[in-house]
Amino acid sequence: MLYKKFKEKIEVYDKSQFEPQHILECGQVFCFEKTDREYVVYPGSNYAKIEEKNDCYQISTSNPGFFEDYFDLKTDYTAIKKELSSTNLLKEPIKFGYGIRILKQNLFETLISFIISANNNIGRIKLILGRLRKHFSSSALPPFPTFEQLLSCSVDFFKSIGCGYRSQYLYNVLRQTCPQQLEQWQALDTEQLRKNLIALSGVGPKVADCVLLFGYGKKDVFPVDTWINQMYNKFYSPLSNREQIRNNLICEFGGLSGYAQQYLFYYQRSFLGK
Repeated sequence: MLYKKFKEKIEVYDKSQFEPQHILECGQVFCFEKTDREYVVYPGSNYAKIEEKNDCYQISTSNPGFFEDYFDLKTDYTAIKKELSSTNLLKEPIKFGYGIRILKQNLFETLISFIISANNNIGRIKLILGRLRKHFSSSALPPFPTFEQLLSCSVDFFKSIGCGYRSQYLYNVLRQTCPQQLEQWQALDTEQLRKNLIALSGVGPKVADCVLLFGYGKKDVFPVDTWINQMYNKFYSPLSNREQIRNNLICEFGGLSGYAQQYLFYYQRSFLGK
């Protein structure tokens, strides 16, 4: 993909492989805001503003190296989309979400965010995470809290910011694991890593697969939620077992499963409602 990195910005010239709306609104991330003319993203303690120019998308940031990696700019999606487009089911979703890129997100932030995301909608998830950030910082775009800061929080605090029944899960998981352990698990194969994640409080199969895909960068997973479940039952044989749906789709798409899931999820949700 054609782009150029400068001291305080990145210019992405290949708009067929980078579309901020597709990237940020396909369900993989919650740390962003949108105005009429731009997107602002603020993963961890980082910040970038994305604006469309005549010949490029300009990513303005004091840390271009971080966002080069975050947006996975070194990966050319041309071959990925070409291979997936050989499946009729994916032709239209790829045309629709042509600019999707799978972000490389912080493991700890991803785990906490997707525990909060369980049985939740994106607007409410963003609201809760915003309250969580603002509790520890008064800046306009506060950084994501550290492990130590969250470890000091009570169940009642998590309830007070709207986490509901997930409050106990968050309290528990902060005592079961830590960022260092999550990093150590990177060396495990996908299935063992998935088992470790599912053993954590508040982490079911779908949340585990999201953490695997968006945090660990494992592309041989296929998170199955309501939208993917509906898609499968429409285009494949009727099946209610989501674990079996997951396994069937991984058998079909293999190491490109994560990419296929994002195109299908974004397409399905965009047409049937959010």
